[in-house]
Amino acid sequence: MSSVAVLTQESFNEHRNGLLPEQSGAGGAGPGEEEEALPTYKDAFPPLPEKAASPEGTQETANAWTSKIRPLKSSVITQVFHVPLEERKYKDINQFGEGDQAKVCVDIMHKTGAHLELSLAKDQGLSIMVSGKLDAVMKARKEIVSRLQTQASATVAIPKEHHRFVIGKNGEKLQELELKTATKIQIPRPDDPSNQIKISGTKEGLEKAKHEILLISAEQDKRAVERVNIDKVYHPFITGAYNKVVGEMMQETGARINVPPPSVNKTEIVITGEKEQVALAVTMIKKVYEDKKKNATTIAVEVKKSQHKYVIGPKGNTLQEILDKTGVSVEIPPSDSSSETVILRGEPDRLGQALTEVYAKANSYTISSVTAPSWLHRFIIGKKGQNLAKITQQMPKVHIEFTEGEDKITLEGPTKDVQMVQGQIEVIVTDLVSRMDYTEISVDPKFHRHLIGKGGVNINRIKELHKVTVRIPPDNEKSNLIRIEGDPQGVQEAKKELLELASRMENERTKDLIIEQRFHRAIIGQKGEKIKEVRDKFPEVIINFPDPAQKSDIVQLRGPRTEVEKCSKFMQKIVAEMVENSFSVSVPIFKQFHRNIIGKGGSNIKKIREETNTKIDLPAENSNSEMIVITGKKANCEAARNRILAIQKELANITEMEVSIPSKLHNSLIGSKGRLVRSIMEECGGVHIHFPTEGSGIDKVTIRGPVEEVEKAKQQLLALAEEKQTKSHTAELRAKPEYHKFLIGKGGGNIRKVRDSTGARIIFPTAEDKDQELITVIGTEEAVREAQKELEELIKSLDNVVEDTMNVDPKHHRYFVSRRGQVLRDLADEYGGVMVSFPRTGMASDKVTLKGAKECVEAAKKRMQEIVEDLDAQVTMECVISQKFHRSIMGPKGSRIQQITRDHNVQIKFPEREDPQAAAAAAAAAAASPAEAPIQENGEANGEVKEPVDPNAPKKCDVIVLSGRKERCEAAVEALKALVPVTIEVEVPFELHRYIIGQKGSGIRKMMDEFEVNIQVPAPEQQSDKISITGLANHLDRAKEGLLDRVKELMAEQEDRALRSYKLTITVDPKYHPKIIGRKGAIITTIRTEHDVNIQFPEKNDENQDQITITGYEHKAIAARDAIQAIVNDLEDMISEDITLDSRVHARIIGARGKGIRKIMDEFKVDLRFPQSGAADPNLVTVTGRPELVDEAIDHLLNLEEEYMADVVENEAKMAYMRPSGSSAAAMDEHRGPSKGFVVREAPWTTGNEKAPDMSSSEDFPSFGAPVPTKASPWGPKRF
Repeated sequence: MSSVAVLTQESFNEHRNGLLPEQSGAGGAGPGEEEEALPTYKDAFPPLPEKAASPEGTQETANAWTSKIRPLKSSVITQVFHVPLEERKYKDINQFGEGDQAKVCVDIMHKTGAHLELSLAKDQGLSIMVSGKLDAVMKARKEIVSRLQTQASATVAIPKEHHRFVIGKNGEKLQELELKTATKIQIPRPDDPSNQIKISGTKEGLEKAKHEILLISAEQDKRAVERVNIDKVYHPFITGAYNKVVGEMMQETGARINVPPPSVNKTEIVITGEKEQVALAVTMIKKVYEDKKKNATTIAVEVKKSQHKYVIGPKGNTLQEILDKTGVSVEIPPSDSSSETVILRGEPDRLGQALTEVYAKANSYTISSVTAPSWLHRFIIGKKGQNLAKITQQMPKVHIEFTEGEDKITLEGPTKDVQMVQGQIEVIVTDLVSRMDYTEISVDPKFHRHLIGKGGVNINRIKELHKVTVRIPPDNEKSNLIRIEGDPQGVQEAKKELLELASRMENERTKDLIIEQRFHRAIIGQKGEKIKEVRDKFPEVIINFPDPAQKSDIVQLRGPRTEVEKCSKFMQKIVAEMVENSFSVSVPIFKQFHRNIIGKGGSNIKKIREETNTKIDLPAENSNSEMIVITGKKANCEAARNRILAIQKELANITEMEVSIPSKLHNSLIGSKGRLVRSIMEECGGVHIHFPTEGSGIDKVTIRGPVEEVEKAKQQLLALAEEKQTKSHTAELRAKPEYHKFLIGKGGGNIRKVRDSTGARIIFPTAEDKDQELITVIGTEEAVREAQKELEELIKSLDNVVEDTMNVDPKHHRYFVSRRGQVLRDLADEYGGVMVSFPRTGMASDKVTLKGAKECVEAAKKRMQEIVEDLDAQVTMECVISQKFHRSIMGPKGSRIQQITRDHNVQIKFPEREDPQAAAAAAAAAAASPAEAPIQENGEANGEVKEPVDPNAPKKCDVIVLSGRKERCEAAVEALKALVPVTIEVEVPFELHRYIIGQKGSGIRKMMDEFEVNIQVPAPEQQSDKISITGLANHLDRAKEGLLDRVKELMAEQEDRALRSYKLTITVDPKYHPKIIGRKGAIITTIRTEHDVNIQFPEKNDENQDQITITGYEHKAIAARDAIQAIVNDLEDMISEDITLDSRVHARIIGARGKGIRKIMDEFKVDLRFPQSGAADPNLVTVTGRPELVDEAIDHLLNLEEEYMADVVENEAKMAYMRPSGSSAAAMDEHRGPSKGFVVREAPWTTGNEKAPDMSSSEDFPSFGAPVPTKASPWGPKRF
């Protein structure tokens, strides 16, 4: 008995499953038979292929592993090119590896992607090894030849008609030839008569290219082309059926025969090939032609035009079939011809058979139609043509055609097939007509999109609900018919619902609201938030705003009448509020006071905005406008206006006066573009004159400004009004713009004299006026005449240019010409453009020349003398103010110091800041002991005599230097000293300091900004009650008052805090705490909010778990306690009952996310507690609430248990019949008994000395994807 190898079943499941039935199912066979049935080792594990020698040669061993494996070839090739010394372009041997040759190689490598290696042979020839893909190597070779090898050129002459064969299709042949020979080949253009082809490249390449071109030409010399004209009607006989005859000719002769297709109206047949082959082919074609021409006859028959296509067949196959069977050609008239005559041409004895075939083919197809209402067509076709596909698959030759709008279906195809299809379609139509219906309803097209709904939501719901299809015509059809198709009952229901929707829409109302476009963005809100609230409030109303580009004020509302009305009123209310809030008032405030209104860091303006709830816009710093615009509610705007005016009044002696002037005179007083009123405002020191709005009928005109100027403006306005009422006259005259300032005079002095003497008003153009030369004179006729006369004389004298000189000490010249001649420019502006020339630098002259109008020169000369006197009388004065105050004195951006300079006409220079480190070093040196000080002899140090330092002398860094007239410097010193900050102390209780400072210093910062002072609070460790306030003397009183007011507020808050801190405790059983808190803290939050108290429950680790603490006002804390006690009393009246509910139904009762249990608790006003996992009794449920409600809840729960338990029992019964789990399957396998595994015969380890494989070894039997440990080797680990 032979030995067998036993392998485990798990390792060879696939082999076992692959055994034949007789192998796996031999249950009762004996041991011998069982062993016979076992597979051999070689069958189960075929060996790998081995090469064996055979008499025929080498053959592959035929076994299960044998397969033809294609040899793999490397895509990278290597070629070596040699360039002889005489052909090398770069022959400088000393520069090998560098220079031009190396650069060229690098460039070739970059361009082609190939790798180049250069070496020099003994004969100084260049060897280049090129590696890379074939294409890259060939390109590199071409580049090497053209760039590293000297080029030669040659020409080769071949016939012109052969050139195209050298070029090849799309130039491919030429490119291939150039790459192959590494040359450049130039072929003359077709219009060039030359037959010379020029070749350039290496000698070797030239020879190769020449040879290849001559070969191509020689090959073409052997070829011939012949054209034979054969009547078109005989072409079918030459080609034969399915091109058999022409194919045989080409095979026999070896020539190429090109017969034009039937659709091309050409008679020429082209034969190409070698001369002998072409001649033979021409002979054969002519023979066929002559034979057919001699023997063939024709007959003409009439066949209906509609049947011609059946005679032709698909792609002309039927014609070919008739020609093949009968040898007769059938000629069909063109499709665009109306002729029905078909001609048959062929042997007389074959014509009868061909005619029979033609009629058979013509009548083999029939056309029929089935009556079917057009609305049923798409149901017959089915979804995506499914119904029709079933019929066409059975009868593919039948063509079924549906025509839109026609109540018929056209069938075309073989007669029998058509009859069968017709029967099938008639059955379908009858069935559909019996169970389908349709109806059409008329609905105004404007409602169609509302019937469809957003994203088709309405129409899709109707379709799904009633199982119908609804066709609503597209907008471009402008049809009002809606078609409903489907089940008769569904059609009627859908019709009813659609008509109801339409009637409801007809009841809809569209209303246009006129809302100014400026409010649209505010109504819509940021990202549409505000309009979303309106739409949520009125969901049935559609609100459409116009496109911003349309500049339209119409907002459209559409929806049910009542809802539209409500929405309209609501939006009108919103707009009314916006209009109320958009009231605007302009307040003229003198420009110099704008910064005071803004306040430090914008504190004043911010406070006014917040307290009056208005929007306040100030003009830009560089703007000339003095108007501050206030926007908001009318009352709020007035309040803000009054506060701003109060600030101005406080800062300056500003008064406001009202003058009554008839409103009909207002426009004439204002003048063209406000010129007249502006001239009064400028003349009276910049007062503000405010006229009421046009058409208001108000006579009162408001004048605001300094007291004296207001009075002056009032007198001028009244005088002007009187003039206007009596008789007003106007005159115009012209003067150069540069004369205007001189005519006006300093501070308007000159023009005032003219007005006082004549009584006329003179208006000069402003910077905005187009005509800058026009001067207007207004007044009585006599006054205007006199003023005009005086002004004309002045202007005339100004036009009289004179030149004058004056003497100015050279030491003062610098003052006039410094700062790029700013002083001279100012003189020219002020005195009619007078030109002042000073002697050049270096000339010892004091003569200054003035040139201009006589009056202007005199005035300029007088002014310059005043300046010189000022300069002579100029003194320098020092003002000692500690350096720490300098920044404060200068003010923001030096504004304060600039104001003093302007007001007092002095120059002020501040010292350099002292370096703190140098000052510290000096102090340390002064403090050093005498022993450490350097030794001095006879009062000398380093050869210099030092003046003794006066300890009382001021520091250099504290001295401010002023230059100007003595009296002006003294006044400026006083002004500077007035700006030195003063410090006062205010008594504030220490415990209030932190509240004054505020969160992150916000409180104290706000006060400092508001009062423009610095407030210093002592450090906490000092425990001091003194707060220091530092600032200007006129600010300190306000700051002190403000601080004391804040102290009063804080003390009042402290008292209130003491009252609010009343505490009381209430004892409540901890089990009631969750009920008092409520779900998500709802109940306790309500009590806290309602009574304005804080309620604190005990922490988990507190000793008194039953104590609840209430903090707040005493009466409110007591009320909150009573509210909690009332809840506790209600809870104490409640009872708790335990019931037993099967734990298997708990999840069903609780529901998804507790929805079920919440519903029961809300419905019966009880509390349910289910057991936690691991509880002693998992079925125990506690119900808490009022006795009568608890009973009702328990009954409900027991009913639910009974209902759910029926489902549980049913499911368990089903599970009993389900497939057993994995463990059961394992048990069944165990029951079958031990498996022998996979067994094979004649294994190598049974016959030889080999060791049987170890089943537990992962090396002998590795698992897929798992790493295999290598056997330890005495030579160490393997290296790969």
